Amino acid sequence: MTALSPDEQLRLAAVDPGLPARVARLRDGSARVAVLLGGMSTERAISLKSGHAVAGALRARGWDVAEIDVGPDLPARLVASGADAAWLALHGAFGEDGAVQGLLEVMRLPYTGSGVLPSAVAMDKVTTKRLLAREGVRLPDDRVWRRGEPLPDDLAFPLMAKTPRGGSTLGVLPVDGPAALEGALVELLKFDEVVLLEQRITGDEITVAVYEGRALPVVAIRPHEGFFDFEAKYTKGRTDYIVPAPIAPAAAADATRQALAAWAALGLSGVARADFIVDADDRAWFLEVNTLPGMTATSLSPMAAGAVGLSFEDLVEGLLRSATLHIPRAAPPA
Repeated sequence: MTALSPDEQLRLAAVDPGLPARVARLRDGSARVAVLLGGMSTERAISLKSGHAVAGALRARGWDVAEIDVGPDLPARLVASGADAAWLALHGAFGEDGAVQGLLEVMRLPYTGSGVLPSAVAMDKVTTKRLLAREGVRLPDDRVWRRGEPLPDDLAFPLMAKTPRGGSTLGVLPVDGPAALEGALVELLKFDEVVLLEQRITGDEITVAVYEGRALPVVAIRPHEGFFDFEAKYTKGRTDYIVPAPIAPAAAADATRQALAAWAALGLSGVARADFIVDADDRAWFLEVNTLPGMTATSLSPMAAGAVGLSFEDLVEGLLRSATLHIPRAAPPA
């Protein structure tokens, strides 16, 4: 493995004095790695699958791995583990939203994926859309409704009703008309006080993973019936995935351009996955971006990586070697 150059050592030491040694151990394969999994969100079960798959891939490559199910005792367990870095296999609240990232920055423990601010922004669909509106990303029209407010009287149906900070298609409901909206809001208020009412775009669902600034091949998502909800996503045999996606080259290029624009505008790191709908005119409409996408051998980002010759183990290990801190340490008081 390549040793750290003097310039790299100086740069890393400016972030934290202990970082050069940790990164050097990541480079030479001697680091102890904490895989953070499970957690406290509604996506806990999916995170456990991702984490176990990641840990297995790292062990197959010879890494010393500790699996840590994330809870309020996480700081103590990280210290006890003796980890040099954390591989984040978390999804949803307290894992994908900047919370764990902030803790790891305070503890000065390098981690995979995006930093605190990009993670927090990308987790919120409303904030993400407002930021990307200036970046040439094609976005469905939307209205934001909060508990206790009157409903807008000019809503256009059909639409999608979403909780802004949900994931794994939990808290996403199709609404065909005013009568269905009331029931949808009752259901979604169980998740959040805010609901995103978004123009429904019909067409082919696709996803574009970006790995360290490089767009991977487009994956087509073909549920056998209905839309790509939680059941279609996680029930074996309910959805077909095709890579490269059998869509018009112009549509694939349009989605790829937008995924890269979102990656850059949000300041993402590691691997992230942007989801789109391609309409009848071959225009890709941005839906959301996942900063810690599913990570099993059959998940969409590894599937896209496999299409360019990156095995699951290659992807997992590559993400580990890119683990870092994103916030420089403040200078000590004089």
